[in-house]
Amino acid sequence: MGRIVYVTGGRRSGKSAFAQAMAERATGPKVYVATCPVIDQETSARVEAHKQAREGKGWTTIEEEQDLAGAIKQADGAEAVLVECLTLWVNNLLYQAEQDGDDATQEMVMKVMEEALDTAVAAQGMVIFVSNEVGLGVIPDNPLARKFSDIAGIINQLAATRSDEAYLVVSGIAQKLK
Repeated sequence: MGRIVYVTGGRRSGKSAFAQAMAERATGPKVYVATCPVIDQETSARVEAHKQAREGKGWTTIEEEQDLAGAIKQADGAEAVLVECLTLWVNNLLYQAEQDGDDATQEMVMKVMEEALDTAVAAQGMVIFVSNEVGLGVIPDNPLARKFSDIAGIINQLAATRSDEAYLVVSGIAQKLK
């Protein structure tokens, strides 16, 4: 039975480094599930920096922008699976729905998140979900940004509730929430 760990914090808070260090304490195989689409040079540089931080440390990378449950299944057998990050994943789902002429509803995103969490529970090892904390800022000024923030907040609540452990990282310091 898998163990779920949820790590949240603000932008550039140190949550990624904390989650990676936690996963690297595992002695067996480690899998990094990357949800970030490479859309420009800045994103490419960030992705490359993350790859370099994992280099030589026994990581396998799965690049999956939408199907978290499928990526976690693909990583089955790993002692640690690091999913980074849920907020980018929500963005990807909203964007793809828009491209398809559909509407990504909160209920739809919650359903696919539940599937990912169920898959994580069935996994053999630890699955760490990293997400940006979206509830500490101002209310966004446009409908799409509010929709994103609302859905990301609900997904964060769902992941935190279903997790065995949850951490908030602020200025590089992790505080255990549960």
